[in-house]
Amino acid sequence: MTRAQAPSPDIERALAATAPRARFVQAAALLWGCVVFMPVGLNYVAAGLLILALLTAGGFRERAARWQGDPLRWPILAFAAWVLVVLALRPHHPETGLSLWHDARIAVTLSLTLLLSVEETVWALRGFLLAAAFAVVVIVLGHTVGLPLLPIWHNVLVMKGNKSINDALLFAVIGSSAAVWGLAHLNDTRDRWHWAGPAFAVTVVMAAIVTVTLPNRTSLLALLLAVFAACVHQWRGRLRVLAVALCVGAMVAAGLVWQAPSVQEKFTLGIHELEAAQAGAVSEGSWVVRFHMYRETIGMMLDAPLAGLGLGSWTPEWHRRGPKLLYDYSMPHNDFLWLGAETGVPGLLILVSLFVTALVIAWRRRDITGRLAFVAMLILLVATCVNSAMRDAAIGLSLPWIAFLYLHLVRAPGNPWVGVPPGKWGALLRG
Repeated sequence: MTRAQAPSPDIERALAATAPRARFVQAAALLWGCVVFMPVGLNYVAAGLLILALLTAGGFRERAARWQGDPLRWPILAFAAWVLVVLALRPHHPETGLSLWHDARIAVTLSLTLLLSVEETVWALRGFLLAAAFAVVVIVLGHTVGLPLLPIWHNVLVMKGNKSINDALLFAVIGSSAAVWGLAHLNDTRDRWHWAGPAFAVTVVMAAIVTVTLPNRTSLLALLLAVFAACVHQWRGRLRVLAVALCVGAMVAAGLVWQAPSVQEKFTLGIHELEAAQAGAVSEGSWVVRFHMYRETIGMMLDAPLAGLGLGSWTPEWHRRGPKLLYDYSMPHNDFLWLGAETGVPGLLILVSLFVTALVIAWRRRDITGRLAFVAMLILLVATCVNSAMRDAAIGLSLPWIAFLYLHLVRAPGNPWVGVPPGKWGALLRG
Protein backbone atom coordinates (compact mmCIF):
# COMPACT_ATOMS: atom_id res chain seq x y z
CA MET A 1 0.00 0.00 0.00
CA THR A 2 1.43 3.41 -0.98
CA ARG A 3 1.58 6.38 1.35
CA ALA A 4 -1.31 8.01 -0.54
CA GLN A 5 -3.43 4.90 -0.05
CA ALA A 6 -2.63 4.37 3.61
CA PRO A 7 -5.46 5.10 6.04
CA SER A 8 -5.07 8.01 8.40
CA PRO A 9 -3.96 7.37 12.00
CA ASP A 10 -7.45 8.25 13.22
CA ILE A 11 -9.05 5.64 10.95
CA GLU A 12 -6.47 3.05 12.01
CA ARG A 13 -7.20 3.72 15.67
CA ALA A 14 -10.94 3.48 15.02
CA LEU A 15 -10.53 0.16 13.22
CA ALA A 16 -8.31 -1.18 15.98
CA ALA A 17 -10.86 -0.14 18.60
CA THR A 18 -13.84 -1.71 16.85
CA ALA A 19 -12.13 -4.99 15.84
CA PRO A 20 -12.47 -6.71 19.26
CA ARG A 21 -16.12 -5.67 19.49
CA ALA A 22 -16.77 -6.96 15.97
CA ARG A 23 -15.24 -10.28 16.99
CA PHE A 24 -17.60 -10.28 19.98
CA VAL A 25 -20.54 -10.26 17.54
CA GLN A 26 -19.01 -13.15 15.60
CA ALA A 27 -18.45 -15.10 18.81
CA ALA A 28 -22.01 -14.45 20.02
CA ALA A 29 -23.44 -15.51 16.66
CA LEU A 30 -21.29 -18.65 16.74
CA LEU A 31 -22.46 -19.42 20.28
CA TRP A 32 -26.13 -19.20 19.33
CA GLY A 33 -25.49 -21.56 16.45
CA CYS A 34 -23.71 -23.95 18.79
CA VAL A 35 -26.58 -24.24 21.30
CA VAL A 36 -29.58 -24.72 19.01
CA PHE A 37 -29.85 -28.42 19.96
CA MET A 38 -29.47 -27.65 23.68
CA PRO A 39 -32.02 -26.58 26.33
CA VAL A 40 -33.99 -23.43 25.60
CA GLY A 41 -32.38 -21.52 28.47
CA LEU A 42 -29.04 -21.62 26.66
CA ASN A 43 -30.74 -20.29 23.54
CA TYR A 44 -32.06 -17.34 25.52
CA VAL A 45 -28.58 -16.69 26.93
CA ALA A 46 -27.04 -16.81 23.45
CA ALA A 47 -29.68 -14.47 22.07
CA GLY A 48 -29.10 -12.02 24.91
CA LEU A 49 -25.34 -12.09 24.33
CA LEU A 50 -25.81 -11.40 20.63
CA ILE A 51 -28.05 -8.41 21.38
CA LEU A 52 -25.47 -7.12 23.84
CA ALA A 53 -22.70 -7.61 21.29
CA LEU A 54 -24.62 -5.73 18.61
CA LEU A 55 -25.30 -2.84 20.98
CA THR A 56 -21.63 -2.50 21.94
CA ALA A 57 -19.93 -3.27 18.63
CA GLY A 58 -20.91 -0.09 16.82
CA GLY A 59 -21.36 0.01 13.07
CA PHE A 60 -24.97 1.10 13.45
CA ARG A 61 -25.07 2.81 10.05
CA GLU A 62 -24.07 -0.39 8.26
CA ARG A 63 -26.62 -2.44 10.20
CA ALA A 64 -29.31 0.15 9.56
CA ALA A 65 -28.49 0.01 5.85
CA ARG A 66 -28.86 -3.80 5.88
CA TRP A 67 -32.21 -3.45 7.62
CA GLN A 68 -33.47 -0.81 5.22
CA GLY A 69 -32.39 -2.81 2.19
CA ASP A 70 -34.10 -6.04 3.20
CA PRO A 71 -37.72 -6.56 2.03
CA LEU A 72 -38.39 -8.79 5.04
CA ARG A 73 -38.39 -5.71 7.26
CA TRP A 74 -41.89 -4.82 6.10
CA PRO A 75 -43.71 -7.96 7.28
CA ILE A 76 -41.65 -7.94 10.49
CA LEU A 77 -42.59 -4.32 11.18
CA ALA A 78 -46.21 -5.01 10.25
CA PHE A 79 -46.26 -7.95 12.66
CA ALA A 80 -44.88 -5.86 15.54
CA ALA A 81 -47.19 -2.92 14.81
CA TRP A 82 -50.32 -5.05 14.55
CA VAL A 83 -49.54 -6.83 17.82
CA LEU A 84 -49.36 -3.44 19.54
CA VAL A 85 -52.65 -2.37 17.94
CA VAL A 86 -54.35 -5.52 19.19
CA LEU A 87 -52.79 -5.03 22.64
CA ALA A 88 -54.28 -1.54 22.79
CA LEU A 89 -57.74 -2.32 21.40
CA ARG A 90 -58.67 -5.83 22.48
CA PRO A 91 -59.37 -7.27 25.94
CA HIS A 92 -56.50 -8.47 28.12
CA HIS A 93 -56.25 -11.94 29.62
CA PRO A 94 -54.12 -13.67 32.28
CA GLU A 95 -51.64 -14.74 29.58
CA THR A 96 -51.55 -11.44 27.67
CA GLY A 97 -48.09 -10.61 29.02
CA LEU A 98 -46.76 -14.05 28.09
CA SER A 99 -48.19 -13.81 24.58
CA LEU A 100 -46.72 -10.33 24.15
CA TRP A 101 -43.33 -11.67 25.23
CA HIS A 102 -43.42 -14.42 22.61
CA ASP A 103 -44.60 -12.01 19.92
CA ALA A 104 -41.68 -9.72 20.78
CA ARG A 105 -39.26 -12.66 20.80
CA ILE A 106 -40.40 -13.69 17.32
CA ALA A 107 -39.93 -10.19 15.92
CA VAL A 108 -36.54 -9.72 17.61
CA THR A 109 -35.21 -13.13 16.54
CA LEU A 110 -36.07 -12.54 12.89
CA SER A 111 -34.82 -8.96 13.00
CA LEU A 112 -31.42 -9.99 14.38
CA THR A 113 -30.73 -12.11 11.31
CA LEU A 114 -31.23 -9.06 9.09
CA LEU A 115 -28.69 -6.99 11.03
CA LEU A 116 -25.74 -9.38 10.77
CA SER A 117 -22.99 -9.06 8.20
CA VAL A 118 -22.33 -11.93 5.82
CA GLU A 119 -19.30 -13.02 7.83
CA GLU A 120 -21.23 -12.92 11.11
CA THR A 121 -23.99 -14.97 9.52
CA VAL A 122 -21.48 -17.53 8.32
CA TRP A 123 -20.01 -17.76 11.83
CA ALA A 124 -23.49 -18.47 13.21
CA LEU A 125 -23.99 -21.22 10.63
CA ARG A 126 -20.58 -22.68 11.45
CA GLY A 127 -21.84 -23.00 15.00
CA PHE A 128 -24.93 -24.78 13.70
CA LEU A 129 -22.83 -27.27 11.72
CA LEU A 130 -20.60 -27.91 14.74
CA ALA A 131 -23.67 -28.40 16.93
CA ALA A 132 -25.17 -30.86 14.44
CA ALA A 133 -21.92 -32.84 14.26
CA PHE A 134 -21.73 -32.94 18.07
CA ALA A 135 -25.38 -34.06 18.28
CA VAL A 136 -24.74 -36.91 15.84
CA VAL A 137 -21.73 -38.04 17.90
CA VAL A 138 -23.88 -37.94 21.04
CA ILE A 139 -26.56 -40.06 19.34
CA VAL A 140 -24.00 -42.63 18.16
CA LEU A 141 -22.33 -42.87 21.56
CA GLY A 142 -25.63 -42.81 23.42
CA HIS A 143 -26.96 -45.79 21.48
CA THR A 144 -23.73 -47.79 21.46
CA VAL A 145 -21.56 -47.37 24.55
CA GLY A 146 -24.18 -45.37 26.46
CA LEU A 147 -24.14 -41.84 27.86
CA PRO A 148 -25.66 -40.33 31.01
CA LEU A 149 -28.85 -38.42 30.26
CA LEU A 150 -27.49 -34.97 31.02
CA PRO A 151 -29.82 -32.01 30.39
CA ILE A 152 -27.45 -30.59 27.77
CA TRP A 153 -28.18 -33.48 25.38
CA HIS A 154 -31.18 -35.22 26.91
CA ASN A 155 -33.60 -34.21 24.14
CA VAL A 156 -31.23 -35.43 21.42
CA LEU A 157 -31.20 -38.92 22.94
CA VAL A 158 -34.80 -39.15 24.14
CA MET A 159 -37.85 -38.04 22.15
CA LYS A 160 -39.57 -35.81 24.67
CA GLY A 161 -41.43 -32.56 24.11
CA ASN A 162 -41.03 -29.76 21.63
CA LYS A 163 -37.27 -29.47 22.16
CA SER A 164 -36.83 -32.95 20.71
CA ILE A 165 -39.14 -31.99 17.85
CA ASN A 166 -36.94 -28.93 17.30
CA ASP A 167 -33.85 -31.14 17.18
CA ALA A 168 -35.49 -33.46 14.67
CA LEU A 169 -36.45 -30.49 12.49
CA LEU A 170 -32.88 -29.19 12.61
CA PHE A 171 -31.65 -32.59 11.50
CA ALA A 172 -34.12 -32.30 8.63
CA VAL A 173 -32.53 -28.96 7.71
CA ILE A 174 -29.08 -30.61 7.71
CA GLY A 175 -30.36 -33.52 5.63
CA SER A 176 -32.02 -31.31 3.04
CA SER A 177 -28.95 -29.04 2.91
CA ALA A 178 -26.75 -32.06 2.21
CA ALA A 179 -29.15 -33.17 -0.52
CA VAL A 180 -28.97 -29.71 -2.09
CA TRP A 181 -25.19 -29.92 -2.02
CA GLY A 182 -25.24 -33.38 -3.61
CA LEU A 183 -27.72 -32.42 -6.31
CA ALA A 184 -25.63 -29.36 -7.20
CA HIS A 185 -22.57 -31.56 -7.77
CA LEU A 186 -24.34 -34.06 -10.01
CA ASN A 187 -23.49 -31.75 -12.90
CA ASP A 188 -19.79 -31.86 -12.02
CA THR A 189 -18.53 -34.71 -14.20
CA ARG A 190 -15.01 -34.53 -12.76
CA ASP A 191 -15.74 -34.64 -9.01
CA ARG A 192 -19.37 -35.78 -9.08
CA TRP A 193 -19.25 -38.55 -6.51
CA HIS A 194 -16.39 -37.02 -4.57
CA TRP A 195 -18.94 -34.49 -3.26
CA ALA A 196 -22.35 -35.94 -4.12
CA GLY A 197 -21.80 -39.36 -2.55
CA PRO A 198 -20.92 -38.14 0.97
CA ALA A 199 -23.63 -35.46 0.76
CA PHE A 200 -26.37 -37.99 -0.01
CA ALA A 201 -24.99 -40.25 2.73
CA VAL A 202 -25.52 -37.39 5.20
CA THR A 203 -29.11 -37.04 3.95
CA VAL A 204 -29.73 -40.75 4.55
CA VAL A 205 -28.26 -40.52 8.06
CA MET A 206 -30.48 -37.52 8.90
CA ALA A 207 -33.53 -39.38 7.56
CA ALA A 208 -32.62 -42.34 9.78
CA ILE A 209 -32.34 -40.08 12.82
CA VAL A 210 -35.79 -38.51 12.34
CA THR A 211 -37.22 -41.96 11.62
CA VAL A 212 -35.66 -44.07 14.36
CA THR A 213 -33.78 -42.05 16.99
CA LEU A 214 -36.08 -39.00 17.13
CA PRO A 215 -39.16 -40.35 15.31
CA ASN A 216 -41.19 -37.39 14.12
CA ARG A 217 -43.59 -37.38 11.19
CA THR A 218 -43.36 -33.64 10.70
CA SER A 219 -39.57 -33.71 10.36
CA LEU A 220 -39.59 -36.67 7.99
CA LEU A 221 -42.28 -35.14 5.78
CA ALA A 222 -40.49 -31.79 5.83
CA LEU A 223 -37.21 -33.45 4.82
CA LEU A 224 -38.80 -35.30 1.91
CA LEU A 225 -40.68 -32.20 0.76
CA ALA A 226 -37.49 -30.13 0.95
CA VAL A 227 -35.54 -32.60 -1.20
CA PHE A 228 -38.24 -32.61 -3.88
CA ALA A 229 -38.43 -28.81 -3.67
CA ALA A 230 -34.66 -28.64 -4.19
CA CYS A 231 -35.07 -30.63 -7.41
CA VAL A 232 -37.75 -28.24 -8.60
CA HIS A 233 -35.60 -25.22 -7.71
CA GLN A 234 -32.53 -26.63 -9.50
CA TRP A 235 -34.15 -27.98 -12.67
CA ARG A 236 -37.15 -25.69 -13.06
CA GLY A 237 -36.08 -24.81 -16.60
CA ARG A 238 -35.35 -28.40 -17.65
CA LEU A 239 -38.64 -30.24 -17.33
CA ARG A 240 -37.45 -33.61 -18.58
CA VAL A 241 -34.54 -33.69 -16.16
CA LEU A 242 -36.87 -32.54 -13.38
CA ALA A 243 -39.39 -35.30 -14.14
CA VAL A 244 -36.65 -37.94 -14.01
CA ALA A 245 -35.24 -36.50 -10.78
CA LEU A 246 -38.64 -36.49 -9.10
CA CYS A 247 -39.36 -40.07 -10.18
CA VAL A 248 -35.98 -41.29 -8.95
CA GLY A 249 -36.44 -39.36 -5.70
CA ALA A 250 -39.88 -40.87 -5.16
CA MET A 251 -38.53 -44.40 -5.67
CA VAL A 252 -35.60 -43.80 -3.35
CA ALA A 253 -37.87 -42.32 -0.69
CA ALA A 254 -40.26 -45.24 -1.00
CA GLY A 255 -37.44 -47.74 -0.78
CA LEU A 256 -35.41 -46.20 2.03
CA VAL A 257 -38.05 -44.50 4.14
CA TRP A 258 -41.57 -45.72 3.52
CA GLN A 259 -40.56 -49.38 3.79
CA ALA A 260 -39.43 -48.85 7.36
CA PRO A 261 -42.04 -50.45 9.66
CA SER A 262 -41.88 -47.57 12.14
CA VAL A 263 -42.70 -45.06 9.38
CA GLN A 264 -45.65 -47.08 8.15
CA GLU A 265 -46.95 -47.46 11.69
CA LYS A 266 -46.65 -43.71 12.34
CA PHE A 267 -48.55 -42.68 9.22
CA THR A 268 -51.14 -45.44 9.55
CA LEU A 269 -51.74 -44.36 13.13
CA GLY A 270 -52.10 -40.75 11.98
CA ILE A 271 -54.78 -41.71 9.44
CA HIS A 272 -56.68 -43.70 12.06
CA GLU A 273 -56.45 -40.79 14.50
CA LEU A 274 -57.93 -38.38 11.97
CA GLU A 275 -60.75 -40.78 11.16
CA ALA A 276 -61.48 -41.25 14.85
CA ALA A 277 -61.44 -37.50 15.51
CA GLN A 278 -63.85 -36.84 12.64
CA ALA A 279 -66.15 -39.43 14.19
CA GLY A 280 -66.10 -37.50 17.46
CA ALA A 281 -63.44 -39.38 19.41
CA VAL A 282 -61.30 -37.53 21.93
CA SER A 283 -57.90 -38.86 22.94
CA GLU A 284 -54.27 -37.82 23.42
CA GLY A 285 -53.43 -39.01 19.92
CA SER A 286 -51.32 -36.46 18.05
CA TRP A 287 -53.71 -35.85 15.17
CA VAL A 288 -56.82 -36.22 17.31
CA VAL A 289 -55.53 -33.33 19.39
CA ARG A 290 -54.72 -31.28 16.29
CA PHE A 291 -58.12 -31.93 14.74
CA HIS A 292 -59.95 -30.54 17.76
CA MET A 293 -57.47 -27.67 18.19
CA TYR A 294 -57.70 -26.57 14.58
CA ARG A 295 -61.49 -26.73 14.55
CA GLU A 296 -61.89 -24.73 17.75
CA THR A 297 -59.16 -22.23 16.85
CA ILE A 298 -60.79 -21.52 13.49
CA GLY A 299 -63.99 -20.90 15.42
CA MET A 300 -62.15 -18.41 17.65
CA MET A 301 -60.83 -16.56 14.61
CA LEU A 302 -64.24 -16.42 12.96
CA ASP A 303 -65.77 -15.02 16.17
CA ALA A 304 -63.45 -11.97 15.97
CA PRO A 305 -61.94 -11.84 12.48
CA LEU A 306 -60.92 -8.16 12.47
CA ALA A 307 -58.62 -7.97 15.50
CA GLY A 308 -58.92 -11.34 17.21
CA LEU A 309 -59.88 -12.11 20.77
CA GLY A 310 -56.80 -10.40 22.20
CA LEU A 311 -53.25 -11.40 23.09
CA GLY A 312 -53.21 -14.37 25.44
CA SER A 313 -56.79 -15.30 24.62
CA TRP A 314 -56.16 -18.72 23.12
CA THR A 315 -55.65 -20.67 26.34
CA PRO A 316 -58.78 -19.48 28.20
CA GLU A 317 -60.83 -19.87 25.03
CA TRP A 318 -59.50 -23.38 24.55
CA HIS A 319 -60.36 -24.20 28.15
CA ARG A 320 -63.89 -22.99 27.47
CA ARG A 321 -64.38 -24.65 24.09
CA GLY A 322 -62.09 -27.70 23.95
CA PRO A 323 -62.70 -31.23 25.25
CA LYS A 324 -61.96 -31.58 28.95
CA LEU A 325 -59.51 -34.42 28.32
CA LEU A 326 -57.30 -31.98 26.36
CA TYR A 327 -57.63 -29.13 28.85
CA ASP A 328 -53.90 -28.74 29.62
CA TYR A 329 -52.74 -27.72 26.15
CA SER A 330 -51.57 -24.12 25.77
CA MET A 331 -50.88 -23.83 22.02
CA PRO A 332 -52.90 -24.87 18.95
CA HIS A 333 -49.91 -26.41 17.11
CA ASN A 334 -50.40 -24.06 14.18
CA ASP A 335 -48.97 -20.57 14.43
CA PHE A 336 -51.09 -19.19 11.61
CA LEU A 337 -54.26 -20.17 13.45
CA TRP A 338 -52.81 -19.03 16.79
CA LEU A 339 -52.22 -15.55 15.38
CA GLY A 340 -55.59 -15.61 13.67
CA ALA A 341 -57.34 -16.36 16.94
CA GLU A 342 -55.44 -13.79 19.02
CA THR A 343 -54.89 -11.00 16.47
CA GLY A 344 -57.49 -11.70 13.81
CA VAL A 345 -57.22 -12.40 10.10
CA PRO A 346 -54.77 -9.48 9.62
CA GLY A 347 -52.30 -11.18 11.96
CA LEU A 348 -52.59 -14.43 10.06
CA LEU A 349 -52.12 -12.66 6.72
CA ILE A 350 -49.04 -10.81 7.99
CA LEU A 351 -47.42 -14.13 8.90
CA VAL A 352 -48.39 -15.51 5.49
CA SER A 353 -46.80 -12.46 3.83
CA LEU A 354 -43.59 -13.07 5.80
CA PHE A 355 -43.27 -16.60 4.45
CA VAL A 356 -44.31 -15.64 0.93
CA THR A 357 -41.70 -12.86 0.85
CA ALA A 358 -39.02 -15.19 2.17
CA LEU A 359 -39.80 -17.98 -0.30
CA VAL A 360 -39.91 -15.56 -3.23
CA ILE A 361 -36.51 -14.15 -2.24
CA ALA A 362 -35.02 -17.65 -2.12
CA TRP A 363 -36.78 -18.77 -5.32
CA ARG A 364 -35.47 -15.85 -7.34
CA ARG A 365 -31.85 -16.71 -6.60
CA ARG A 366 -31.25 -19.71 -8.81
CA ASP A 367 -27.93 -20.95 -7.40
CA ILE A 368 -27.14 -23.20 -4.46
CA THR A 369 -27.38 -20.32 -1.97
CA GLY A 370 -30.96 -19.62 -2.99
CA ARG A 371 -31.75 -23.33 -2.98
CA LEU A 372 -30.45 -23.84 0.54
CA ALA A 373 -32.55 -20.95 1.78
CA PHE A 374 -35.60 -22.24 -0.09
CA VAL A 375 -35.52 -25.69 1.52
CA ALA A 376 -34.80 -24.28 4.99
CA MET A 377 -37.77 -21.94 4.73
CA LEU A 378 -40.01 -24.78 3.53
CA ILE A 379 -39.09 -26.86 6.57
CA LEU A 380 -39.87 -23.89 8.81
CA LEU A 381 -43.18 -23.41 6.99
CA VAL A 382 -44.19 -27.05 7.51
CA ALA A 383 -43.29 -26.84 11.19
CA THR A 384 -45.25 -23.59 11.55
CA CYS A 385 -48.32 -25.21 9.99
CA VAL A 386 -48.40 -28.33 12.18
CA ASN A 387 -46.50 -27.28 15.29
CA SER A 388 -45.61 -24.17 17.25
CA ALA A 389 -42.39 -23.36 15.41
CA MET A 390 -42.71 -19.65 16.19
CA ARG A 391 -44.78 -19.50 19.38
CA ASP A 392 -42.86 -22.09 21.42
CA ALA A 393 -39.39 -20.85 22.32
CA ALA A 394 -38.12 -24.45 22.41
CA ILE A 395 -38.42 -24.36 18.61
CA GLY A 396 -38.74 -20.64 17.97
CA LEU A 397 -35.26 -19.75 19.24
CA SER A 398 -33.59 -22.35 17.03
CA LEU A 399 -35.36 -23.32 13.81
CA PRO A 400 -36.49 -19.81 12.68
CA TRP A 401 -33.08 -18.44 13.65
CA ILE A 402 -31.28 -20.96 11.44
CA ALA A 403 -33.77 -20.74 8.55
CA PHE A 404 -33.56 -16.95 8.39
CA LEU A 405 -29.76 -17.09 8.58
CA TYR A 406 -29.88 -19.27 5.48
CA LEU A 407 -32.17 -16.72 3.89
CA HIS A 408 -29.95 -13.78 4.86
CA LEU A 409 -27.10 -15.21 2.77
CA VAL A 410 -29.26 -14.98 -0.35
CA ARG A 411 -28.53 -11.25 -0.45
CA ALA A 412 -24.75 -11.82 -0.35
CA PRO A 413 -22.73 -11.74 -3.60
CA GLY A 414 -21.06 -14.88 -4.90
CA ASN A 415 -21.37 -18.08 -2.90
CA PRO A 416 -20.99 -17.10 0.77
CA TRP A 417 -21.16 -20.75 1.84
CA VAL A 418 -17.70 -21.41 0.39
CA GLY A 419 -16.16 -17.97 0.01
CA VAL A 420 -16.34 -16.14 3.38
CA PRO A 421 -13.77 -16.02 4.82
CA PRO A 422 -10.84 -18.03 3.33
CA GLY A 423 -9.20 -19.09 6.60
CA LYS A 424 -8.99 -22.57 8.12
CA TRP A 425 -12.66 -22.35 9.22
CA GLY A 426 -13.69 -21.86 5.61
CA ALA A 427 -13.03 -25.55 5.04
CA LEU A 428 -16.00 -26.32 7.28
CA LEU A 429 -18.38 -24.82 4.78
CA ARG A 430 -16.61 -26.05 1.68
CA GLY A 431 -17.83 -29.57 2.24
